[in-house]
Amino acid sequence: MPATVPTETAGTAILLATLQNLDTPYFLASVVHTAATLTKHKLTIVLFSRFFNVQHQGLTYSETLAVSHTARSSWNDVQKLLTYVYVQATKTAQEMGKVLMDIDILLKGLNDDHLEADLESLVSELGVEVVFRISGDSIATPLPPSIGALRTAYLPAGGHPLSSGSYSMLSQPTSETTTPVLSRTATAKSGDDVTLSSIVEQPPFYPVVALGGTFDHLHPGHKILLSMGAWIASEKLIVGVTSSNLLTKKPNAHLVEPLEVRMQNVRDFLNRFKKGLELYIVELNDVYGPTGWDPNVQALVVSRETISGAKEIATHRAAKDFPPLELFVIDVISATNHNLDHEDAGWLKDMKLSSTFIRAWIAERDAKEEGKLEEAESPSVEGEKN
Repeated sequence: MPATVPTETAGTAILLATLQNLDTPYFLASVVHTAATLTKHKLTIVLFSRFFNVQHQGLTYSETLAVSHTARSSWNDVQKLLTYVYVQATKTAQEMGKVLMDIDILLKGLNDDHLEADLESLVSELGVEVVFRISGDSIATPLPPSIGALRTAYLPAGGHPLSSGSYSMLSQPTSETTTPVLSRTATAKSGDDVTLSSIVEQPPFYPVVALGGTFDHLHPGHKILLSMGAWIASEKLIVGVTSSNLLTKKPNAHLVEPLEVRMQNVRDFLNRFKKGLELYIVELNDVYGPTGWDPNVQALVVSRETISGAKEIATHRAAKDFPPLELFVIDVISATNHNLDHEDAGWLKDMKLSSTFIRAWIAERDAKEEGKLEEAESPSVEGEKN
């Protein structure tokens, strides 16, 4: 029988859950809410699915169950899935004043020979204190002993979240076939005209993928972009991180993290999301970055808001006779996007999934703390009379 543990929260926790399909996982809402409520600093959500199975030659049965990473249907499904879960966790954290809480979502297949070792390393590296599981969810892959040794909370899917600030029933547990998809590639016909042309058959992955961003105070919006870039890359991911010199006019620019910090945060997250992927993380001083001089890049990942930059890159590469890039657009984290099929569009419209919001929150917090300090240091009225 599971034993009740005294009321407390954990600094670092991990949530493990299986996905039977790639539909928006509404059943996770209350589970994610509870996990985020009871975690102070770092919550890692690991989602297991046969659709995320590792693909090598595609000859084994388990490999044929995996979806093509570049098919537009699965691309959209995965980014919607990530967005939904990130929003549930982030909303909960922010409502509790934990704006700086670090949240990761990792996608894991069931046939990965390195999965057990990777999870063991993750638990050790993060110093995980508590594991959250879904009642009745038998994850169909071996889990490392370190996870079995941790306090584990079994939560019901759906229904009402647990009360804020307490664990309920914590216990120690005992020890589709991929088909070719047609897509359109972004190409430039002239210096000011970029069209979608040249119908091509997509591979399941692209060897070299590029993307860019500021990545200040790395948040779920950034992580969705990085995750989707790693999702379609088989060998190398190029990440351009905007130079600090180009960010001086940002709101609360004095709170923008140093370039080195932003680059390291990107590297650390990607190493957790997809181990073994070669990472080339560089300072970005213009819109092109390595895509402007490297003809070996095959795909570019951008957000809907930065698609104009993709057009500039396409024009630039066409002028150099470089191969056109396959363009992948993140189309679910826009504040005005209509593709969100859940009730969080309003929250996103308030820009609460942005570095601007985070810096504003930090500035307000610091101002309040400074005001309290000045008030504490100022002499009392009686002191002034004396």
